[in-house]
Amino acid sequence: MTYDTLVEYLKKEATKRNNTLDINQDHPDPLMIASLYADEFSALICALFSYGNAKAIVAFLQRLDFNLLDVEESMISQALQSYRYRFQTPEDIQALFITLNRIKKSSLSLEKFFLPAYQKHHNVMDGLGALIEILYDVNPYRSRGYQFLLGTIPSAQPTSPYKRWHMYLRWMVRKDNLDLGLWKGVDTKDLLMPLDTHTFTLGKKLGLIQRKTYDFKAVLELSSALKKIDPSDPIKYDFALYRLGQEKILS
Repeated sequence: MTYDTLVEYLKKEATKRNNTLDINQDHPDPLMIASLYADEFSALICALFSYGNAKAIVAFLQRLDFNLLDVEESMISQALQSYRYRFQTPEDIQALFITLNRIKKSSLSLEKFFLPAYQKHHNVMDGLGALIEILYDVNPYRSRGYQFLLGTIPSAQPTSPYKRWHMYLRWMVRKDNLDLGLWKGVDTKDLLMPLDTHTFTLGKKLGLIQRKTYDFKAVLELSSALKKIDPSDPIKYDFALYRLGQEKILS
């Protein structure tokens, strides 16, 4: 496939898959659940639990009561005492809800923590660093499972792809038939690829990624390659690439 042919193919796939019909019980995606609530707090829970098998992710999210974000902390602890998900214990899940509950009750939005740091250099990693830091600050609870969910505060030279966080930003910033577009202060051109194993493998196969290691440098490489196709909205191709990789259509 020539580069021009590839570009046209990706544009066609992105347009075709920009459709809520492409997300269903047979082809589940955590965005199914995030779209039902369409708020930044529920969406963050959906994004942070988005690791593992897609059907298992959606099944778990469907069991959660997102109204718990608006009740007393004691009610959160009681309601979630039997919930588990892979690396997360009931205490970890309770802690995440309590953390977001505290921020929500303070009448502050997650975007307001993200924006000042992001706007200094239009760097989304700076914004994520500020947001992750405040999540840790408002709740002293720590465990391996809880810290896996939130991730580490990005260093000046991150190594992790931060896939779940970049997916969250895609949902929050982009607005189309799939993405929610709830945040207005972030430019789509600054978004980075929510790189997972499917898009990493396919990106290498299509010649969009040369790097052999699944890491943050691969995120930058694929994001840069997509920016050459659409400088103003490079991550519009994420969902199409993810589905193409998942379905092994180009294998």
